[in-house]
Amino acid sequence: MKECIPLRTKSAPPPPLDGYEQKFKALADQKRLLILYELCQRGTTCVCDLTDIVGMPQSKLSYHLRILLDAGLITKETRGTWSHYALNPDEIGGLLSEQLCCLFRPAGTVSSRASCCK
Repeated sequence: MKECIPLRTKSAPPPPLDGYEQKFKALADQKRLLILYELCQRGTTCVCDLTDIVGMPQSKLSYHLRILLDAGLITKETRGTWSHYALNPDEIGGLLSEQLCCLFRPAGTVSSRASCCK
């Protein structure tokens, strides 16, 4: 398991947080969460099927897929004229990681760092 990031002193630089804001903004939408859920359940899925699955026109779906792509939460593979989308397991795993848990659970709290950062 990964080790916790040590507590920061005033002179120490902050932990690496680059990229988290964009990822959490991408997750902060019910439609995008539905898209991620469906990709998790179905695996790699053609955009032509996703329009029916999530019940939105392709133009709106493309908008939401672009945000998820830009955040690195999904991947895109073009096969002929169709795009196929899948979850990016490394990025999703990073958001659910022990390292991120350690960043937001200060020492000494109930359910302290020890439970998530062993």
